[in-house]
Amino acid sequence: MVAGSGALGARQVRLADFDALSFDCYGTLIDWEAGISAVLEPWARERGIDIGVEELLERYAKAEAHQELQTPAALYPDILAAAMRSVGAALGAEVSEADGDRLATSVGDWPAFPDSKAALAALSARYKLVILSNVDRRSFAGSNARLGVRFDAIVTAQDVGSYKPSPRNFEALLATVGALGVPDGRLIHVAQSLFHDHVPAKRLGLPTVWIDRRRAEKGWGATPPPSAVVAPDWMFRSMAAFASACLSPDND
Repeated sequence: MVAGSGALGARQVRLADFDALSFDCYGTLIDWEAGISAVLEPWARERGIDIGVEELLERYAKAEAHQELQTPAALYPDILAAAMRSVGAALGAEVSEADGDRLATSVGDWPAFPDSKAALAALSARYKLVILSNVDRRSFAGSNARLGVRFDAIVTAQDVGSYKPSPRNFEALLATVGALGVPDGRLIHVAQSLFHDHVPAKRLGLPTVWIDRRRAEKGWGATPPPSAVVAPDWMFRSMAAFASACLSPDND
């Protein structure tokens, strides 16, 4: 399914035209909104904060993106704790050391979307699979166990020393994929976040697939709104639908 045109627009390409798929992990393969909410909601109730989960997630998204920009070399658990402290400060509520640690160490507990594991297993028969994630290696290892697939390469913020949407992360991705022997133009990036992934990927000329996990939900949830109008080349509602389209005989 091809998205509409925009400032950073779609192109006419086929899924069969690619040899490698790079994936954002959190929000695309792992349900990070469920994981973050599982920590923030109880904390908010204990502190008597009367706001809904969507507002909590939106506040968190802003705080995390700011923290990643300010401290690009920090490991992701430290980003998580610092972002939670920022949310607490903005709401006038205490974030104890234990509260921050609870979020910082929670990544391995965040659930995979129900369709991620099977979709990745099916796609691995046809494509090289690469992770490009705003996380550290240790945290990702817990998520990788939930996804149950061996990725051909893993590029994390810890490896690069910066966080998406920095172009450095996508430049590192391209170098990594090239080292796997994938020819230029044979990589497509798959992600949920327009802000973290689609805008910077398009600026570097990468075709993209939008896995629109939030569907009809209002707002942007745990990701900030995109910094520019962007049109992914395809949009699917699930990884299952994306994998089915990739592996359809009509795609050959």
